[in-house]
Amino acid sequence: MELLLGIDFGTGGCKVTAMGIDGSVAGEASVEYATHHDHPGWSEQDPADWIAAMREALRRLASAGVRLDDVRAVAADGSTHNAVLLDDEWKPVRRTIMWTDQRSVEECRELREKRGDEIFRTCYQSPAPTWTLPQLMWMRRHEPEAIARTRHVLFVKDYIRLFLTGEAATDRIEAQGTLFYDMEKRDWAPELVEMTGLPLSALPRFAEPAAAAGRVTREAARLTGLPEGAIVATGTSDSAVEDYGAGAVEPGDLVVKLATAGNVNAMTAEAHPHPRTLTYGHVIDGMWYSVSATNAAALCQRWMRDAFYAPGGGATPALWGEMEKEAAASPIGSGGVMFHPYLQGERCPYWDPNLRGSFTGVSISSKRGDFCRALMEGVAFSLRDCQRTLLELGLPAKRVLLIGGGARSALWSQIVADVFNRTALIPEPGDASFGSCLLAGVAAGFYPSPREAVSAALHIRRQVEPDKASAELYDSLFARYRAIHDALAPVYSTADAAGGAK
Repeated sequence: MELLLGIDFGTGGCKVTAMGIDGSVAGEASVEYATHHDHPGWSEQDPADWIAAMREALRRLASAGVRLDDVRAVAADGSTHNAVLLDDEWKPVRRTIMWTDQRSVEECRELREKRGDEIFRTCYQSPAPTWTLPQLMWMRRHEPEAIARTRHVLFVKDYIRLFLTGEAATDRIEAQGTLFYDMEKRDWAPELVEMTGLPLSALPRFAEPAAAAGRVTREAARLTGLPEGAIVATGTSDSAVEDYGAGAVEPGDLVVKLATAGNVNAMTAEAHPHPRTLTYGHVIDGMWYSVSATNAAALCQRWMRDAFYAPGGGATPALWGEMEKEAAASPIGSGGVMFHPYLQGERCPYWDPNLRGSFTGVSISSKRGDFCRALMEGVAFSLRDCQRTLLELGLPAKRVLLIGGGARSALWSQIVADVFNRTALIPEPGDASFGSCLLAGVAAGFYPSPREAVSAALHIRRQVEPDKASAELYDSLFARYRAIHDALAPVYSTADAAGGAK
């Protein structure tokens, strides 16, 4: 059986999917890796952990009976904005600052005040700590020795491809996540790159996401079990390949993502830049998508698991089922408990790094299941809050596709359908690693084009209909959710009050 391999490097871990040419999944495996929070608001990862997680995931895939020798092509994707700084021997200079990091608040303020209009015209985005440019500016100010040692810059999935093939490149969508890429010229913006303190020569060349960008080397084959010579596609960001892999290939498709972070992404025929959204090119060149994103979605559930269900470690897969069972026993509205998922500040629609998570409405009768359900409902409310900006842009949804690990939960899927009051289509498998499989198949010539790959391999697993009575109740609860945000935001209006980093 000829196999395609997709490797997804999400914010919380690595997932590998082996797929047949017809879209049938031969096997999957996942491995978590650590995020380091050395100071409040900081988020960093060690690139060595990505390699170790990929190798372990591939080992587990093989142990489950998948023949890695049958892999004909590979593609990786990864969370975007995350610059891997490499020295003259292509070794990491330091841990990678992740997109959830909030330390560059001051640099963002300077960018907005001095060059905000220029940056928005050039990059279609507004400065925020998510972006690579302010992260590197912070580093130039506080860790100049790291900038001085840097000779090459790659991004998460590009660093993995370098490991597999020895070839350095990136794609146009990944580059759009830096805040120093010129959208109209489709090239790096030299005047913005200069602000990082890095030479333009440190940045990689471009290739299309579905292009063949190299082959697995003998050494990489020895370390991973993949066949030497297998084609490796360029790949792209996890957000872009998720939308694509979910089948969102027509204007009007709306993707709601319940993964570590949460997204509400609207597919469009042209770019719709807005200061409170993110704007990216689509895998299908010529299309675009507008992103309204929350920093923490399923991350909140993982936090609750580790903090309250397995505080000493040793969490097991069975814990997810226990948490869902307890949440299902709680009524709509969680007995009055409400959760705001701002564990790492917030992006859309508030762009406020000082916001913090909260449980409100707690009473003497509140049970643990109420907190579990409130968490699910709060994340769903946050996603609906994200969609408000897209609706203001005139981007209504023709259909809703629900993806991410949270979509596997019957309860959470129903909550989302009820909160949005829309039918939710859940694709099979429809995640980032599946989308990367499709890119690998195009790179190897198994599919004529990215669009035809989706038609050949994607299926809708199930359809979740909203309950009318529940949707009406959630509509009133959403108004309360927003009112609580508005009341608490001033409390977190300074970095000191929020416990954030200076």
